[in-house]
Amino acid sequence: MQKVFNIIFSGVHLFAALILIALSLIIMGWSVYEVISSIKEEAGFIPLMLQSVGAIIISAAIIDVAQYMMEEEVFKNKELRDPVEARRTITKILVIITIAVSIEGLVYIFKAGTKDLTLLLYPAVLILVSAILIVALGLYQKLSATIEKKAETETR
Repeated sequence: MQKVFNIIFSGVHLFAALILIALSLIIMGWSVYEVISSIKEEAGFIPLMLQSVGAIIISAAIIDVAQYMMEEEVFKNKELRDPVEARRTITKILVIITIAVSIEGLVYIFKAGTKDLTLLLYPAVLILVSAILIVALGLYQKLSATIEKKAETETR
């Protein structure tokens, strides 16, 4: 019975991962289409380009999540992960999210700078959040490396 449930849940994870990949590719394609179709327009090209870069980075993060789902839930089917591998996966996803938040803040700074300077609060908060994410990632890296070293010395 447990084997049947494992097969069903692996199939569900595979289906979800394939949908995430398809949606990410659609987002990427749409972003490229928008940039190409607006090349002749000079007015909003740079903000559109930055917004498209942000969308593609988010799409890449979604593909990473889908890849993780397929590797861990469909192919490997294991309970515990290697701490080094988990740290690399979390680091990669958090870096992509941080870049996306930073780019989004940059896009909104350009928009607010051309319209109304009182609108700069939201982009400033986004940039602050991306800085906090970078500090949090550094702290996570430091703590997880310390724990990994401690675990290595205890196993010897």
